[in-house]
Amino acid sequence: MNHILVINAGSSSIKYQLIDPTSGERSAAGLVERIGEAEGRIVHRGVREEERAVVVPDHGAAFDELVAAFARQGAPIEGLGITAVGHRVVQGGEEFVAPTLIDDAVAERILELGALAPLHNPGQYQAIVAARALFPRVPHVAVFDTAFHQTMPPSAYTYAIDPEVAAEHGVRRYGFHGISHQVVSRRAAEFLGRPLESLRQIVLHLGNGASACAVDRGRSVDTSMGLTPLEGLVMGTRSGDIDPGALLHLLRGGYDVGGLDRLLNGRSGLLGFTGSNDFRDVRAAADAGDSQAALAIEVAVHRIRHYLGAYLVELGGLDALIFTAGVGEHQAELRAAVCADLEGFGIRIDPERNASPERGARRIGAEGSPVEILVVPTDEEAEIARETLRLVG
Repeated sequence: MNHILVINAGSSSIKYQLIDPTSGERSAAGLVERIGEAEGRIVHRGVREEERAVVVPDHGAAFDELVAAFARQGAPIEGLGITAVGHRVVQGGEEFVAPTLIDDAVAERILELGALAPLHNPGQYQAIVAARALFPRVPHVAVFDTAFHQTMPPSAYTYAIDPEVAAEHGVRRYGFHGISHQVVSRRAAEFLGRPLESLRQIVLHLGNGASACAVDRGRSVDTSMGLTPLEGLVMGTRSGDIDPGALLHLLRGGYDVGGLDRLLNGRSGLLGFTGSNDFRDVRAAADAGDSQAALAIEVAVHRIRHYLGAYLVELGGLDALIFTAGVGEHQAELRAAVCADLEGFGIRIDPERNASPERGARRIGAEGSPVEILVVPTDEEAEIARETLRLVG
């Protein structure tokens, strides 16, 4: 059997899946996490499920651990018929606008683009190096989070700063979660039985990282994340939108660049409000009367609705509103809050459908709602496998 190995390396983790590109079946999957910490962990699901503590100082060591996990179960990864390896890469800059075969030059450019995604691209480069060393004779494909958003018009991706400064430093909106927005918008069209090219959609990818995307007939025309994944919605640990003047104020008040980075990326968002970046914890605290947790949810909902309204205008109307990712798929109360009192815009949610424990793609809009309201699970790994197969044949 032929398989595609999909590697999704984050800032401190590597997720991996072994996928049959024809059927989409997963024969193995796992996660190596807490890379660079005193004690890491690997969870592997293959012949059997196992979990163990490991020490993983970097992404190369993490890749060694996933290889060892296959070997421990009597299914060495080298003998599993892997015909291609697909790698998720967060930042592709302006030059990588489609899935790309990885050679030495492409790998080095991915590392260089780490200047724009320092939490992600360097680790993804390490995973690419390790995977290419293990599988030197199969094609490796980079699938970029930013590629889907390369269809945005200049009016959407350009920041109003000195254009020479912007060009010198690569400052523009790139957008992220593109792999998710692409697969979800396509699957929503399939669910509705309508051509993707006929739909105006807004996709809300709501998880620990969160972003909104305006998809006009299959093309991204605007998205909430910007130069980095920090801009936009309130997230698990990230602030989202904030007045740049507030950052200058903090710098003048004694923060240095490193401290400001840690504040905005690691100690803000839901965590900054409540001490937890897990929306389930925040919801439980709010229900128990914690006013700060309740405010966190209100701020998050306000920000989502802000982008929803902007994209309604930008698209000139809306055919489908889609919720996806961990929070978007599982938090009915949040979905209801986002859609509340929007009947005038054609958005009418059905409380019973919305509260249903059903899983999978489903309709949660009321009968007769002019705008379809859907929950569509995302599957970035399947999309990476699909794009890899389409490139290598």
